[in-house]
Amino acid sequence: MKVFCNPLNLSYRYQIHKGSSGIYACREAADPSVVLFRGRYYLFASMSLCAWGSDDLVTWEEISLPGDLPLMDYAPDVCVRDGWLWFCASRGGAPILHYRTRDVEKGPYECVPGTYEGVDPNRFVDEDGRVYFYWGCSDRTPIWGMELNPETMLPVSEPVPLIEGHPDVIGYERSPGLPGRKPYIEGAWMTKHDGRYYLQYATPGTQFATYADGVYVSDAPLGPFRLAENNPYSFYPSGFFPGAGHGSTLTDPEGAVWHFATMRLSVRHMFERRVGLYPAGFDRDGELFCNQRYADWPQDVERLREDPFAKPLWMPQHLGASVRASSHTPGHEAELAVSEDVQTFWEAGTADPGEYLLLDLGEWVCLHAVQINFADGKPDISRFEGKVKGDRLIDPGPQRTAYLLEGSRDGTDWFVLADRTRTQTDCPHDFCVFEEGIDLRYVRLSRMELPYSQKPCVSGLRLFGIGSGEVPEEPTFEVRRTGDTELTVRVEKQEDALGWNMLFGHAPDKLYHSCLIFSHGETWLDALVKGQDCYVRLDAFNRAGIREGSRIIKL
Repeated sequence: MKVFCNPLNLSYRYQIHKGSSGIYACREAADPSVVLFRGRYYLFASMSLCAWGSDDLVTWEEISLPGDLPLMDYAPDVCVRDGWLWFCASRGGAPILHYRTRDVEKGPYECVPGTYEGVDPNRFVDEDGRVYFYWGCSDRTPIWGMELNPETMLPVSEPVPLIEGHPDVIGYERSPGLPGRKPYIEGAWMTKHDGRYYLQYATPGTQFATYADGVYVSDAPLGPFRLAENNPYSFYPSGFFPGAGHGSTLTDPEGAVWHFATMRLSVRHMFERRVGLYPAGFDRDGELFCNQRYADWPQDVERLREDPFAKPLWMPQHLGASVRASSHTPGHEAELAVSEDVQTFWEAGTADPGEYLLLDLGEWVCLHAVQINFADGKPDISRFEGKVKGDRLIDPGPQRTAYLLEGSRDGTDWFVLADRTRTQTDCPHDFCVFEEGIDLRYVRLSRMELPYSQKPCVSGLRLFGIGSGEVPEEPTFEVRRTGDTELTVRVEKQEDALGWNMLFGHAPDKLYHSCLIFSHGETWLDALVKGQDCYVRLDAFNRAGIREGSRIIKL
């Protein structure tokens, strides 16, 4: 099995920011640009000072990059042409600098200067070898496109406006809680399939849980483009770690399609973000889709290659669990470690080795995976005082995240599930898989050591496996369209369910979008396209499995 769980467990770099109340630290990696080059996947992300390489999309190895690359520029873009990997990044107020190499990991990187600016760049190499450049990141100007000389990367055509925001018509472009605000239209990425061009873009803003990728379609690389029937393309507005905007789409050697995107955290800084991976594809009508039905639960790459809508391997067992801890700081109680909200977290009262977090599941379950999501409280970064120039400093040094994870059947006799106490690596979203399954009732996390000597902080101690009992009954719900682009769903209380998943789409057999719901009552969502039909289904889940709804309601 090749199993992953979003967000990807990468060595996310710490940024040291200077604010009105002093300096503070948070991690960031966003705007992932991923390509397949010489048989290996390479992932580049904003403000990371590195790249990551993988042979299987599951295990990622950090790769050092030369210091003369523009690593402090946002939204790096990579493309492949004639045996070269080309790299560039956003250069607001300065011409784009292109770099190319035949070896990502060893270099060298050759600089090819440009003559034009571009924020959130994307270069697309067509099947005939011609190269096109797309860019834009603004709430006032569109996504632009033009053709480049493939050898010099200099323009050979004039810029053409391609995509503008239409929040009065397109619901997912609206900024939540900010009526009338124009959305940011940014993060272009071009994909070609069966002669059609799919220009993806991000909106409405990276700090929102509704950060999404939409898609326009054309028969030519510079348009004209029309809004695709299936929109938004990438959209994960709820769940433990929401947000799925500004990403990249690729096809692997076996023909499976994958989408990488930015996941929102935005607690300590608006740009506090992570990277997620999702199965995608093209349906029989050529519509580009992305499956994010349970986007931050464990997924098996091989199963998704065969069926991008394969059900999750295992169910969440931590929901509803009893939690206790050795101590906590006010406002960061133990229960927040299983609240399924990445913006809240348990924080221990001290940084002593004896601090622990303990989950009681109430009964035996068959545990197959654990995801441990460490948060950042108040890291001791006093040594950076006076060293921050401008608005930030990225700490290039390696970090260490250590812990001991144990299990028990009776709460008395404990056995080791994972011992990371001697590790020298960073694992902010560590993911442990027990393929054969382990029967237990209790899980304990202890001996935690986090970067910068901070107190242990956990935003999600998430357990996945198979619980006892039956899957829930079919849920009872009502749904109505409450505006041109809005819907409201009302879910009846259901004792045998831990939560629900609302699926919706523009056709009854194309329910490509979803929204997780964890409490009964009303849930409001603004993500529809004005004038377009919408079909809705509701599924229920618990520790034992998923009950797919039989009712599909047309709005």
